[in-house]
Amino acid sequence: MSKKNPKVDIFLAKTDSWEKEFKKLREILLECGLTEELKWGQPCYTLEKNNIVLIHGFKEYCALLLFKGALLKDPKKILIQQTENVQSARQIRFTSLQEITKLKAAIKTYVQEAIKVEKAGLKVKLKKTSEYAMPEEFLSKLDDVPNLKAAFDALTPGRQRAYILHFSAPKQSKTRESRVEKAIPMIMKGKGLND
Repeated sequence: MSKKNPKVDIFLAKTDSWEKEFKKLREILLECGLTEELKWGQPCYTLEKNNIVLIHGFKEYCALLLFKGALLKDPKKILIQQTENVQSARQIRFTSLQEITKLKAAIKTYVQEAIKVEKAGLKVKLKKTSEYAMPEEFLSKLDDVPNLKAAFDALTPGRQRAYILHFSAPKQSKTRESRVEKAIPMIMKGKGLND
């Protein structure tokens, strides 16, 4: 049984929704031998400072987020890819305490496999930024705006992907153009979309 982190106690005391479910998930995860921390404002369970699993809640469900879930076997078919752009993490979603209780053994099995994946040093092969389709609206700006291409190329791959996905999301060209225009000053300053 792992040691409880007082920061997670405070988080749970302030939780308005999913309180019972969070407490049950915490109890299960503490039995898995991981270190309990609070990261990104959520209970996070680590192995030698490497993130393994996070508890988080949404309006319709609460979930466990397995950071390298894409590498796990999924015999119960309970792992969910949040969006098509999430490459590594997978969720196990819950809508009730009964559901968590029923899946307790499976949760432990998945977490133990995630620990083995981490100990083995396995990594998810991430799509390269060059493999993402760049919207025409951004490509034309790269040609037209001096130093924009150099500034974009200097960003980290994660920041580049965030911009590409942000620019590509809207269906209308006008909206894509607007997003590109608003982002140019940030790119030129070497900042990411959420910096």
